[in-house]
Amino acid sequence: LLSLLGVFLLVGFLFLFSRNRKKVSIKVLIWGIMLQFVFALFVFLVPFGTSFFLIINDLTMKIIDSSLDGVKFLFGTLAVPPGTKGSVGFILAFQALPSIVFFAALMELLYHIGIMEKVVGLFAKIFVKVMGISGAESLCASAQIFLGIESNLTVRPYLRDMTNSELMVVLTTGMATIASSVLGLYVIILSGTFPTVAGHLISASIILAPAAILASKVVIPETENPLTLGKVVKVEYAKAANPIEAIINGSMTGVKMLVGICALLIAFIGLIAVVDAGLSYIADGIRYATGAVVDLSLQNILGYVFYPFTIAMGVPYADAPVISKIIGERIIATEVKSYQDLAILIREGRIVNERSIVIATYALCGFAHIPSLAIFVGGTSSIVPERTKDISILGLWALFASNIACFITGAVAGVFYMGGGNILLK
Repeated sequence: LLSLLGVFLLVGFLFLFSRNRKKVSIKVLIWGIMLQFVFALFVFLVPFGTSFFLIINDLTMKIIDSSLDGVKFLFGTLAVPPGTKGSVGFILAFQALPSIVFFAALMELLYHIGIMEKVVGLFAKIFVKVMGISGAESLCASAQIFLGIESNLTVRPYLRDMTNSELMVVLTTGMATIASSVLGLYVIILSGTFPTVAGHLISASIILAPAAILASKVVIPETENPLTLGKVVKVEYAKAANPIEAIINGSMTGVKMLVGICALLIAFIGLIAVVDAGLSYIADGIRYATGAVVDLSLQNILGYVFYPFTIAMGVPYADAPVISKIIGERIIATEVKSYQDLAILIREGRIVNERSIVIATYALCGFAHIPSLAIFVGGTSSIVPERTKDISILGLWALFASNIACFITGAVAGVFYMGGGNILLK
């Protein structure tokens, strides 16, 4: 009940920042919530839906196990996961991050043979027909479920003439969802403590698409006439000449993403440590001046900022302080660090209720952080440089909207998570 209330509180919070409340589409608002509820109901409470996603989970785990063969060949014992004979412990760089290359190649191959094109097209039709938005933004939002910044290429011919509201959808759905190429990374990080996390992550990425459309359309409502309004447009995606070229192109894309993630983690985690060092000096000054012991760190500060959102999602009070810290941490240190910390909290038994694990998994499932702001604003601007000014202004709004979209999805998961054996968590 608290999560259900939280869904509407979070949507109401978005309205406080709407640029034009009178223009917010009631249709987008209602169906943005309904599509999430319908899909979550299917996953969490319908026996067939639960069984289907357990199958998807097991299939994903088998694919990830296959991807590790190449990693083990390259890195030897450094790639052996914890709990396996010969393992030297968990090493992110050698056991999880390389999976990005494999999944990028797999997705490129699936696009080449037409499977992903059909799936993306199906979601695009649903968003156009049900939510009444333009075909171009629907197609991009659908592609964002499975791709990263490269999904913007699927609507490249339409970007120049998009309205600001459409561009807002492009940026928000990009930051609020995850790319399939990093799915394996998150699964490897969490699977040891959360056996069926793969199914949940796939579910979360799908549910996040309508949540992101809703959030973006509330903050920047449509006030113009999109060229593709109500029309279903085709995927504009440059395919490789043959399957081998597709695998090569996907692998190279995965390498670029891998290097980019490594660079961001090194830079931002290091910068956070610098800020924390400065805050520790301030805490020492307060202690010397007043005798009061103050624990000042960026994670603690962000934990307080995001605490109300954590409660609104339905996280039990006992777990809210630690969950709010990792949710706040995501906005500066990326979701990779947050999922790592979530896995540690689960492993150490510091999370009292498994409900908190499910909600946090959904809420963290997105690129809704400052590093991705630079990636999506810069990447989209490079495709359509004449819209750089609009994109740079919309970027911060998209970062805000994407975070709230993630929280709404976390609350939706909280609505339907009842515990027991009828959900994906074993």
